[in-house]
Amino acid sequence: MQTLLETADIDHLRAALTRAGFTASGIAARLGPQAAADAGRSDFRAALRITDSGDPLDTLIRLFICGQTEPESAVAAALAPLPVAAARAAGLLVQGEGGLAAGVDLEPYGDWWVLSDLPAQPGRQLPADHVLGVGGASTTLAGATVRTPVGTALDLGTGCGVQALHLSTHARAVTATDLSPRALRFAATTAALNGMSWELLQGDMLAPVADRRFDLVVSNPPFVVGPGLATHVYRDSGRAGDGVCAELAGAAPTLLAEGGTLQFLANWVHVKGEDWEDRVAGWFAGTGMDLWAIQREVSDPLDYVRLWLADASEKHDAQRAAQWLDWFAAHGVEAIGFGLVTARNSGKADPSVVCEDLRQQVQAPLGDRVAEWFTRRDWLDAHDREQLLAARYRRVDGLQLRQEATMGDDGWMVDRQLLAMPEGLRWVEEIDPLILALVSGSNGDLSLRDQIALLATAHEAPADALSEALLPVIDHLVERGLLLPTS
Repeated sequence: MQTLLETADIDHLRAALTRAGFTASGIAARLGPQAAADAGRSDFRAALRITDSGDPLDTLIRLFICGQTEPESAVAAALAPLPVAAARAAGLLVQGEGGLAAGVDLEPYGDWWVLSDLPAQPGRQLPADHVLGVGGASTTLAGATVRTPVGTALDLGTGCGVQALHLSTHARAVTATDLSPRALRFAATTAALNGMSWELLQGDMLAPVADRRFDLVVSNPPFVVGPGLATHVYRDSGRAGDGVCAELAGAAPTLLAEGGTLQFLANWVHVKGEDWEDRVAGWFAGTGMDLWAIQREVSDPLDYVRLWLADASEKHDAQRAAQWLDWFAAHGVEAIGFGLVTARNSGKADPSVVCEDLRQQVQAPLGDRVAEWFTRRDWLDAHDREQLLAARYRRVDGLQLRQEATMGDDGWMVDRQLLAMPEGLRWVEEIDPLILALVSGSNGDLSLRDQIALLATAHEAPADALSEALLPVIDHLVERGLLLPTS
C-alpha cells in the first residue's frame, strides 16, 4: 500500500520528530500539566506563550498541536533532515499566510505518531473521504480490547490505524482493512513511521478477508444508524438502520478462529415494543458465539441526528434532518443505544449470551474487565449444580454495604440494602437480608452447600429449596464479580 511519503522521507521524518522530542511525554514536559490539559481542550493560549523559543520542539507544537502558521525557515529546521519540499508534496504542509501550516494531523499518541486528516473546524464541512484521527471512539475501543497475546489480529475499518497500532503490541501478525484508499494511505504511513509492518487490504467490510479466520478481530465500524444514505465514509456504511453491526455479528463464525474473539463498537435501535437486548442477541442467533454486549449510552433520535450532523460540521439542513427523523419514526425507533459488543468462538454447546446496561464508570482499562468477565463466565459454565454447591466463594476485596433508611417513630428503618464494588465493574446490587447473610459468610472457609445448610437452619427452611433459590443468585454474583470462587 502506497504511503504519503517515500520510505527515505519517512525515515527522515521519524528522525526529526525523535530529535526534537515531539512525543507525548516530550510535549507534556515542555508545556506542563495545565497548559497540556488546556491544549487537549483546544485552548492553546498557554501553549503558545510557552512555545516561543523557536527551537524544533516549540515549532512542531505550534504547527501540529496549536494549528499555527510558522515561518518556513523554522519549519525547515524543525523537520530536518526531511526536506520541506517533500513534506509539502506529501500534503504534510500547506502554504499559509506568512509561512507554512499543517496539512494533516500529526499527533503523538503514547509512544507512537498517528497521521490523519485535520479535525473538523467550525464552518468547514468535512469531505466525504475524511479520515479521522485519534478520537473518543477509537480510544474507547482501544481501552476495551482484550490484550491477550494472539497469533493473528484484524482491524476491520482501520481508518488511520489506531487499533492496528495497539494490536501490534500483542499480535504476531496484523491485518488492517478499509473501504477508503485514502484511509489506507494514512494507515500505511502511520505503520511505517512507527517501524511497523501490517497487511493492508482495501474493500467493503468483510470482502477483503473472505474465507480467512483470525484470533482477534476489532472494529470501529461506520455504525451510524439511519436510512442508509452514505455521505461520509468514516461514519456511514450504506446499510439501513443498524444493519452494518448485524452483518458483522452474523459473520463471526466464519471470521473467528477457534477460541477467537470479536470486539466492536456498535449502535443499535430501540424499537417500540422490542427490547434492545433481544435485538442485539438476535444478531448472533445461531452463531454459537459467547456474547457480552454492554450498553453505555442511549440517545433520543433528535439528539442523535444533531450529533452526527454536527460531527461532520455539516451546515444546518432542516430537510435532511427531517428526513432522518421521519425514517426513525416510520420504523418505530424511539432511541439509539451505543455500546461495546464482545463475542467469542468458544465452541460451547450452550453459549452464554448476556446483553445488559453498564452505564457506570468502570475501573480502567475496560479490556481487563472484559477478560475477567469471560473468565468468570467460563468457570460458571464449566461447573454443574453439584460442583457449584461444593465450591467455596469469597467476597471481592473492598466490597461495601450501603443502606438507605427512613427515620420513623421508632428510629431509623432500613428501606434498601445495596452491595457496591468500589473497583472493577463497580456494580451496585440491591439485596435482601438472606443474600446479605450469604455474602457476609463468603470468606472461602465453607462450601456453598455448608453455607446454605447454616442458612436453612437459621431460617427454618428446607436446604434443597434454599439451594434452588440461591444457585441463580450465586451465578449472577459471580458473573458480576461480587463473589469469586476460591479454586
